[in-house]
Amino acid sequence: MSRLTFFFKRLVRMDWKKMWDTTALLKTRSGKSRLWLLLDMLRCGIRYNAGYMDYKIAAMYRLNDEQKKTVITRGISNSIVRRMNDKAYWHFFDDKTEFNTLFSDEIGRRWLRSDETLTQEQLEAFLKDLPSVLYKPLEGSSGVGIERFDRSEWEQDPAAFYQKIRSMGDAVLEELLVQHPVMAGMCPTSVNTVRVATLLGDKQEGIVYAFLRIGNGKVMDNVDQGGMAARVDLESGTLKTVAADKAGNVFERHPMTGTPIIGFTIPCWEEVKDMCLKAMRKVPQMRYVAWDVAITPDGPRFIEGNSFPSHAVPQFAAHYPDGIGILTEFRKFIDV
Repeated sequence: MSRLTFFFKRLVRMDWKKMWDTTALLKTRSGKSRLWLLLDMLRCGIRYNAGYMDYKIAAMYRLNDEQKKTVITRGISNSIVRRMNDKAYWHFFDDKTEFNTLFSDEIGRRWLRSDETLTQEQLEAFLKDLPSVLYKPLEGSSGVGIERFDRSEWEQDPAAFYQKIRSMGDAVLEELLVQHPVMAGMCPTSVNTVRVATLLGDKQEGIVYAFLRIGNGKVMDNVDQGGMAARVDLESGTLKTVAADKAGNVFERHPMTGTPIIGFTIPCWEEVKDMCLKAMRKVPQMRYVAWDVAITPDGPRFIEGNSFPSHAVPQFAAHYPDGIGILTEFRKFIDV
């Protein structure tokens, strides 16, 4: 798909009210007029396949043309995914039961598929000695529909709990992971996961980027659920930037725990990298995958793998104070 074709398709589906609201926010942040911002958005849309959310997240109003060329926009991200990932193999990652089966060693926890075949007896046997479980819709992203249930919610009336679970739709029930105490020290309300993107590129193969996703009071650490993220140094596993959320708020310390962001080091980092680098070869037709990894006292465990990695988190403006974006890292692996 050409840049111009992509631009016009996005134009047709544009949420004009949200775009207008975005220009109001950016007018305050940038000090530039709405007209200037609208014209620059239009230019970035045509030249760089950038939507208004790309423009906001990467703060493209502060960038010159050379810097803008290094931003991974939605259009560029879509083209990388289409080129690198054979859609016939997406199901291994999009269906949570298939993913859990294929990567059972890296999952390292009990799970159960909840569909029309699930009986109350099977559910009770699964829950028998578990203190908590996560309910995850069979297909979905951004943490939508994920809920936590504790023993008190099924112990008194197992039949009612069974009916509740089945009424919620097909899903996977998973044993709740206990995260490493160092990770819990950052934010105890959620399992704070590392997103590690691997790329089987034409020039080289390996890890193209990593971010720590940090919760902010909810059960999920996802940025679409109010969480934040900070870049991870690939050599040391240490956070090298402030944390930022999708709204553009920046945090030097975690607002709940006061834990410093920059300098925080992820435990078992070499094991995390090794697990992802081995896993990326299990389905070689999927050359670009973003793995969500939890750190437990017993080492890293996969939460999921993403067949269509989000381009938003890797492009938060706060993570690139010099204006040079993450596309420079991709160019070490592939021609973009």
